[in-house]
Amino acid sequence: MADGGRWWRPEAVAARLPALRKRAAILAATRRFFAERGFDEVETPALQVSPGLEPHLRAFATALHEPFGGAARRLYLHTSPEFAMKKLLAGGLERIFQIARVFRDGERSPTHHPEFTMLEWYRAGAAYTDLMDDCEALLRAAAEAAGAKAFSWRGASADPFAPWRRLTVAEAFAEHAGVDLLSAIDDPLAPDPAPLAAAARRLGLVPGENDRWDDVFFRIFLEFIEPNLGRGAPVILYDYPVCMAALSRPKPSDPRLAERFELYVCGLELANAFGELTDPAEQRRRFAADMALKERLYGERYPVDPDFLAALDAGLPASAGIALGLDRLVMLAVGAADIAAVLWAEVDHL
Repeated sequence: MADGGRWWRPEAVAARLPALRKRAAILAATRRFFAERGFDEVETPALQVSPGLEPHLRAFATALHEPFGGAARRLYLHTSPEFAMKKLLAGGLERIFQIARVFRDGERSPTHHPEFTMLEWYRAGAAYTDLMDDCEALLRAAAEAAGAKAFSWRGASADPFAPWRRLTVAEAFAEHAGVDLLSAIDDPLAPDPAPLAAAARRLGLVPGENDRWDDVFFRIFLEFIEPNLGRGAPVILYDYPVCMAALSRPKPSDPRLAERFELYVCGLELANAFGELTDPAEQRRRFAADMALKERLYGERYPVDPDFLAALDAGLPASAGIALGLDRLVMLAVGAADIAAVLWAEVDHL
């Protein structure tokens, strides 16, 4: 906030209160939504051996001191409850959800906060297309709870009650940028960036000399595609290149693609979903590749949780899972431009 972050001042609280009460209504509706569908609400620790292994996320580290002189261990605040929730799937639970506080260092903007609320749910025996159906029903329930006929953000609007669009990533690149994405993928796991960089230059972009394939992908995506997604009605963007989906199953019909989708509303990314990868050997390979990339880019790596690998070895059932930013959902439902407007309290900052 402009006055030094004094979110607690009476006038600041009063200004946020209508949105915060709608936030409470959306949270209550979310719990009803999952209870009516037979989900168990779970709670897992924020302190984890591994905070999550997405290369570009930074975690908060801490030390856990055991009583009676035990040695201290380095732990992390999780960036997602994913690993712990998948252990519960391996333990026999079939439908679970969690409304979790999660933590990401170096993130503060109108759509990011260092500590925020994540909704994650997992369905054993389900496909990622089942989660698409969940998203449509959940967002309609959230809009009804908030008394919103449409979602809005930065001048854009989207009607969750209208028919949704489901668009492949390749279709989105063709439609909004005129790029044949699949022809630019030679090796599915490590595609040569040169063909996609050539397409970017034709669009007037200037790829960096050392850009990787996914760097060029995002240059095109952020400039030409993302701002157009989810206008008028929400959009489900699905079938990402497999090199951009470390935790998802490859598509049986096309090894270049993975069972991953993202949900966009008013140009804002709201959720990220996977048909979950259950192959232990392939998961180990992807973790190693991601941490090698993290070390090359940022000079650090995070440990892999051996207990998570043990759960994979024991047998993670075929399943689908999704993470949805609840703060962003509230922003869309109340038309807020800044995430701080829908938080009861901010993490202090200068």
